[in-house]
Amino acid sequence: MIILALLLANASVTPPTPLVAPAVIDNSLEITGDALAAEQLKRRMFIEVKVNDSGPHRFLVDSGADRSVVSDGLAALLKLPAGESVRVQGMAGHRDVGTYEVATLTLGTSEVGPITAPALSSRHLGADGLIGIDALADQRLMLDFDKRTITVQDSRRPYVAIGNEILVTARRRKGQLIITQATVEHRDVSAVIDTGSEITLGNNALRRRLFGTSKPEGMQEIELVSVTGQVLKAEAMRMDHVQIGGLVLGNVVIAFAEAPPFALFGLTDRPAIFLGSDLLSSFRRISLDFRNRKVRFSLRSNSQQRDLTINRY
Repeated sequence: MIILALLLANASVTPPTPLVAPAVIDNSLEITGDALAAEQLKRRMFIEVKVNDSGPHRFLVDSGADRSVVSDGLAALLKLPAGESVRVQGMAGHRDVGTYEVATLTLGTSEVGPITAPALSSRHLGADGLIGIDALADQRLMLDFDKRTITVQDSRRPYVAIGNEILVTARRRKGQLIITQATVEHRDVSAVIDTGSEITLGNNALRRRLFGTSKPEGMQEIELVSVTGQVLKAEAMRMDHVQIGGLVLGNVVIAFAEAPPFALFGLTDRPAIFLGSDLLSSFRRISLDFRNRKVRFSLRSNSQQRDLTINRY
């Protein structure tokens, strides 16, 4: 989901590295149509967040969203003051929704607020709220898919590498990190890391670059349900070669559709993909440094790696 942005305030001048409560795996994403095996792997990440000192409540961590939101159920439970309506842009289109005033969102020892948070349906959101990149603007977000933990750290603190890591420098547009050192089937693409999406999504420019106007054998029609409750029709295909920096992955499912967020980031006319949790969970850890525009991929051990190779330049 794509909306607006704000700044994150530190809870103290020299805060310790806060380990946010262990994440859990989501099983609520609705996907209809012809099922693909990769879509059954539910790997969206959640953390515990306090809202106005109430909670903790379960929030989805979505690096593809530029604004944090609350569910309508949580807003009613906490009797949050109502604000004006705003237009929310999701993967399947826009929708006008109400907003609520939130004094503070607390993640570990970090606080965000005050904010005016859009409200989405609890049923479609599948959580009490959503943490977007507005809450991560000056932070380093580290997702550990093996331990199912998320660490939020001030990005001005030195980074200590653990194990075998690959570093990729990204561009930053409207708060989002866009990786330009990426290819799909040896075609250059711009890649956005989207932890809130269950499946990797490519735009129509990439589809045309790969297949022209034809529909290749093995491509399946599917429907994806956005957090706004709207349906996005897509065509999914398995790819043999997806490269990010020096990393090469095989057997990657990409769903192709002209989702509105591509236009928001100026990626309509050039091949682009949103890297979903199905692809991201191929790694042991991923670190997103929004301030310094750095993305680090921590590799699994040789015995754990599947369909993953490393190109040394």
